[in-house]
Amino acid sequence: MPASRVYFTDMRTSVKENLFTKLTRLLDSAGISEVVRSRALVAIKVHFGEKGNTAFIRPIFLRQVVEKVRELGGNPFLTDSNTLYAGTRSDSVTHIITAIENGFAYSVVGAPVIIADGLRGASYAEVSINATHIDIAYIGKDIVEADALVSVAHFKGHELAGFGGTIKNVGMGCAARRGKLDQHSDMSPKVKRKKCVGCGDCLEHCSQGAISMVKDKARIDEKECIGCGECILVCPNQAIDIRWSQDVEVFQKKMVEYTMAVLKGKEKRSLFVNFLTAISPACDCYGHSDAPIVHDIGIVASRDPVAIDQASVDLVNSRGAAENSCITKELGPGKDKFRAIYPKIDWSIQLEYGAELGLGSRDYELVSI
Repeated sequence: MPASRVYFTDMRTSVKENLFTKLTRLLDSAGISEVVRSRALVAIKVHFGEKGNTAFIRPIFLRQVVEKVRELGGNPFLTDSNTLYAGTRSDSVTHIITAIENGFAYSVVGAPVIIADGLRGASYAEVSINATHIDIAYIGKDIVEADALVSVAHFKGHELAGFGGTIKNVGMGCAARRGKLDQHSDMSPKVKRKKCVGCGDCLEHCSQGAISMVKDKARIDEKECIGCGECILVCPNQAIDIRWSQDVEVFQKKMVEYTMAVLKGKEKRSLFVNFLTAISPACDCYGHSDAPIVHDIGIVASRDPVAIDQASVDLVNSRGAAENSCITKELGPGKDKFRAIYPKIDWSIQLEYGAELGLGSRDYELVSI
């Protein structure tokens, strides 16, 4: 597959051109006019941020995307799907309330918020892809029914994928709750009894009630566990672990296959944007945002979901680690920031597998505008 073009704008502005104007130019350069047709229903896929999170993309930037889609004759709506874990976005009521509280109100973004998989996450379309790990994917119905897709992702670290960008935003983010469960189903957390201090944090955060205390130690019921991995992340003593090499590889490959399912029939009607700003070490699904691991870089856009993520990780790793971040040792330009945070995670799996399946190319040309 030939090198794909990834368009890039940095954070520098002037009295003649602000960042909103640069974003609009970026969208034009990346070919949004080829994606949006007159009267098309256009899904703008974004993460609204968990309540308490502060790293998500500022809503006013989404307004620029909305206005551009509308200028081209499209009818845009902002969308995401409900979460698998317990939180403030696990059903459409709390999800929309959280979105509004985080600034994604119609008066700000200029478009309605529609949760793609319905009230309780049970509204989905079955998309047949016959891939290695996924035969039928369960995608939020409103995303499948949309005429076009514009993914606007906040690029950051991720505890299971190494980083989260376009592939995470599309493959996991557009999946209905059943599809999210499908992707997590091979995760098998285990308690390291010698490390467990019986604090109970994992019990409080388990949405399935799959964890109990036995002789002051946590125990996970494998029959009830859905593999969401939240217990791993909240344990303050790193007493819960998974089979990293096996589980993470399958997880990332399933996420890629789900991305293929989402884009099926929309290959020529999709555009991808990554914001390399407030690049936090973990997902926006948490109710907090740790300090950025590098300073703000800019925004990238492409028609290729693999190339844009490859370019994004390269841009992050080309910078030095930010002071006062979770990266405690000095990591200069060229060092892998995501490996420093998650040493057991090979983030390249999603990119390599995406290229292997023809989803996109890891070879890219970075075009500055």
